[in-house]
Amino acid sequence: MKVTVKVPATTANIGPGFDCFGIALSIYNKITLEELVYPDKGLQINIFSEENNSSVLTIPTDESNIVYKAVELLYNYVGQTPPALKINIEANIPVAKGIGSSASVIVGGILAANKLLGDPADEAALLSIANEMEGHPDNITPAMLGGFNLSSAEEDGSILYKTIAWPEKWKFILCIPDYELATQISRSVLPEQISIQDAVFNVKRSAMFIEALHLRDAELMKFALDDRLHQVYRSKLITGFDRVKQSMNELPGVLGTVISGAGPTLLVIYEKDGNFEEIKSALNLTWQETGIKALLKNVDIDTQGAVII
Repeated sequence: MKVTVKVPATTANIGPGFDCFGIALSIYNKITLEELVYPDKGLQINIFSEENNSSVLTIPTDESNIVYKAVELLYNYVGQTPPALKINIEANIPVAKGIGSSASVIVGGILAANKLLGDPADEAALLSIANEMEGHPDNITPAMLGGFNLSSAEEDGSILYKTIAWPEKWKFILCIPDYELATQISRSVLPEQISIQDAVFNVKRSAMFIEALHLRDAELMKFALDDRLHQVYRSKLITGFDRVKQSMNELPGVLGTVISGAGPTLLVIYEKDGNFEEIKSALNLTWQETGIKALLKNVDIDTQGAVII
């Protein structure tokens, strides 16, 4: 039996929603699991990319591979050991860029394994298992379910989430610089404690963010995208962040610029009627001035999440 799962990239935090807000985006990894009838070679892992994703060269092809680890976790959940498998990974989401590459392959591996086993785990269990491996649900939830999600990992291991409709007129540009930033490094610069003033600041901005979605209020969203929990610290690791943010703030139709996940990718949110070519030109010029090469990708929100194809 062979199963293929297509899983979207994700952007998390989106300003004030640290470890809580997440959006599925229209870049995809595909994970294929195939049980080997004649397992003479044992585990087989093949990795390729239609996007000329050079980071695939760093992905291990043995039992330390993150997809295999996810598969193993699901099998262990039902009290079984994985059979001899052939795993194909079409890795089109850049690695260590802050757009959910690890969440994508974890979700893909777990969903494919669940299908091979006859769907013993329900949605709640799948989310919990995936979060156990990823460590936080802000990428896992939209990768599995699609759309914009609020999510929280509860003390009992369950994932509490709510999907909220994203305005069709609010679009995204990903600015993907040509260097990597490991999540561990990006988290290491965050303080262990914050002031009550900064906590209150983010509570207010998060509340305004959700209200801006409900009201489709662009001016309120511009105000809501600010943050004091993580971006002020992580921005020091991202060359050009302040300059890109400032250049975008000066353009009509742009709602704001935030760090995507742990970075270094930046997410620009703009209104559909905004001048995309003007925004793109300003972004290219700003990145050139910083001396950093960056790939610009105009992406849509993915509303389906992971699908078996």
